[in-house]
Amino acid sequence: MLEIRNIAKTFGTTPVLRDVSLQCKGGETLSVLGKSGCGKTTLLKIIAGLMTPDAGTIEHSGKDLTHVPVEQRGIVYLSQEPLLFPHMTAAQNISFGMRMRRRTKEEVAEATDSMLHALGLQEHGGKLPEALSGGQKQRVAFGRALLVEPKVLLLDEPFGSLDAGTREEMQQFYLRLTKTYGFAALFVTHDVKEALVTGSTFARMERGELTLFADLDAFVNDPNGDVAKERQFWRNLK
Repeated sequence: MLEIRNIAKTFGTTPVLRDVSLQCKGGETLSVLGKSGCGKTTLLKIIAGLMTPDAGTIEHSGKDLTHVPVEQRGIVYLSQEPLLFPHMTAAQNISFGMRMRRRTKEEVAEATDSMLHALGLQEHGGKLPEALSGGQKQRVAFGRALLVEPKVLLLDEPFGSLDAGTREEMQQFYLRLTKTYGFAALFVTHDVKEALVTGSTFARMERGELTLFADLDAFVNDPNGDVAKERQFWRNLK
């Protein structure tokens, strides 16, 4: 269980996060829908330990992580850019975290080979990132994250730079990963369809305030939400 309590953050005189609280269980993806600049990325970076909150706490399984260093949190942050090491092959990128943890060569090789097959990249393990497509690079980034066995995965518009077809393929790929690995995840996006496809629970962020919804119906039927606005847009085309 990831539990965020009363997180606040101000840049200068501008409040960016206002008393944000949420819970996310293992095997669950909380989709957070919101426009650019609403505070989504700041929230993820605070949870990951890349920023310090002005107030509030971050806990996982009852342990306070608020002031724990990034590398000790067991939390992985993924953004739009895969940020692969350009001089390493796909296999070397995937195995990087395990190698840094001094796992044996046999363990690393076995886990990397298994992950390449799970990612559908078994024929691309020897390629450098420059030889991979956008979707393949994101798969490698996911593989690298999963091999370190994170407690929580934070996804900051991870498919935002992909074309529509590849983006849909990666959304389905992500759903398969959640079933296989059972991690807790926060998935932030400005895309209504993506929020609906990837989420098992739902929230909306606006001007640094987070609204949590009891279920899918409450999220879809929120009169102030983007789902209702998009449905009205399509109705108006008739």
